[in-house]
Amino acid sequence: MASRAKQIVPLLDRILVQRIKPEQRTASGILIPEKAQEALNEGRVVATGKGALDKDGKLIPMSVKEGDKVLLPPYGGNPVKVDKEEYLLFRDSEILAKIEEA
Repeated sequence: MASRAKQIVPLLDRILVQRIKPEQRTASGILIPEKAQEALNEGRVVATGKGALDKDGKLIPMSVKEGDKVLLPPYGGNPVKVDKEEYLLFRDSEILAKIEEA
């Protein structure tokens, strides 16, 4: 994750995610053309906001934290480019699931 992306601080219940790039080679070392690569709906959380406020003004904590691996919806998110890297901004409620790594 780029250090410049750390300068982006999401507000409220927003999450900055970097999509995980698909494998570029097969297990045997054959290069997979970019158009044939499967688009993954997984990402890594780069930064999160503090959380949303409920109607009484109480802070609702985020369901994910920096470094978590998450399942993303196939569409949506606001693209953000930092240098040559692309990131996506999602609301906490748009994240489909947190992927537990063993």
